[in-house]
Amino acid sequence: MAATGRRSFCQSLGRLGRRVSLIGVIGAKDAAWFESRLHEFGVASEGIRMTEGETGVTASVSLMHERSFFTYAGENERLMDLLRLEATMDTLKKARHVHFALPLDHEVAAELLPFLRDAGGTTSLDVGFQRKWLTSASALDTCRTANYFLPNEREAKLLCEGDASGYLAFAQKNGIRNAVIKLGPRGARMLTQGRTYVAASPAVDVADTTGAGDAFDAGFIDALLDDAEPEDCLRRACLCGGLSTRESGALKALPDRKELMEFYEYTYTS
Repeated sequence: MAATGRRSFCQSLGRLGRRVSLIGVIGAKDAAWFESRLHEFGVASEGIRMTEGETGVTASVSLMHERSFFTYAGENERLMDLLRLEATMDTLKKARHVHFALPLDHEVAAELLPFLRDAGGTTSLDVGFQRKWLTSASALDTCRTANYFLPNEREAKLLCEGDASGYLAFAQKNGIRNAVIKLGPRGARMLTQGRTYVAASPAVDVADTTGAGDAFDAGFIDALLDDAEPEDCLRRACLCGGLSTRESGALKALPDRKELMEFYEYTYTS
């Protein structure tokens, strides 16, 4: 499993016991801290390129009913160039699944996503709340090319230029395969092969929703790697996303596999 973009996604999936390698660009002065934090969650750092520039950073401000993000791109500006390198593409094609947790450049996507599909792997995409990307003329083409596109309600509304409640129908009409929408405390929905699946979020005392979307993605992909049914993919995703909100910050409350499966049994089979 390989991933590009947000570190918290990789740590969420690593916590579940998956072999994960992060591909990205950071400033060399932050390398020791960065690698230590990745290795703590079992995430490989060999795909990290170090430069003399500044590491990109995002600050999250979470209130009870609203979140805001402030981002300094830093060396992340070099990420698209890194993805175009033959050595990077050779690394990515060896993965069973590649997750792009960033607004993937449409020209890069048009080359890279079919390349990975032809290599036998699957791909997923979570661009975050990127208004310019989601409202661009090429957004639908990129979403159609990925195996899974994982927006939340606000992001889905931007893409379909309307009410997010109609997103699944919009996705089906426009050829987005395996359409998923995250609904926060109301769970998630998925439309695949003409059938709609629904999963509820667990009942938890929410302290901080920072990183919950990345944890959702990790739970979803963890189930995909087990060849799970769509409903099970949604359930694991909702559990991981919900459980991650129990403490402040994006990492403290991430479930490991034992805790995830215990909550699964309690939530969905008891």
